[in-house]
Parts: sequence; C-alpha cells; structure tokens
Amino acid sequence: MMNWKVLKTEKDYTHATNRLMDIFHAAEGTPEAEELELLLVLVKDYDDKHYVLPSVNPLDAIKYKMEERGIKAKDLEPLIGSKGHVSSILSGRREITLKVAQKLKNYFQLPAEIFLFQ
Repeated sequence: MMNWKVLKTEKDYTHATNRLMDIFHAAEGTPEAEELELLLVLVKDYDDKHYVLPSVNPLDAIKYKMEERGIKAKDLEPLIGSKGHVSSILSGRREITLKVAQKLKNYFQLPAEIFLFQ
C-alpha cells in the first residue's frame, strides 16, 4: 500500500486512477480494500475540483428518453398521475416531486443527479 496524499496534479490523478482500477475488486477487509476506499475519496475530490459536468435539464432528459422509446405523455400517467398532472410536469408548470423523480429515474434508467438541481 502506498502512502497517498491529496491529488494535486494530473500526473498524481492518473497514477491514482490507474491504481484504483488495479485494485477495484479487492476483497473486503484487506489492505487493498482500505487503499481502494481512500483512492475513491481522493479521485472524487480531484474530479470535483477540476472537472465540471454539464448540467442537464431534467425535463429535457425525460423528453429525450420519451422520444427515444416512442413514448407519449399518456404513457406516463400510470407513473405520474392524471393527464393534467403529466402535462403540467412536462410543460414545466409543476415541479417534479421527489416521489415522481424516483419513478422517472427508475423507469427511464436515468442517473438520480439529473433531478437534484432543477
């Protein structure tokens, strides 16, 4: 196990991610598993500081998935509720509740992060 420190350079980051991939399937309770846990924190910290992911509008993601699957608004009624409720959400007049976001996330297999910052 190496003595890891906060990742400050791209070289440090690359070295850490390579090591992380090498020990990714480490058995629980082993020194490699502890190292993996630390590396995950260090790599996430570096990612958060150096890479900005583009924000995605949840409605755009939902509409894209609907188009991709050939789904109409009426097909979402069993998930969301009445025709009016579905229409209000898809038009942006009504916010997506946590309960609805969970259902849409699962139905469309979207990452939960899309719904975090509406």
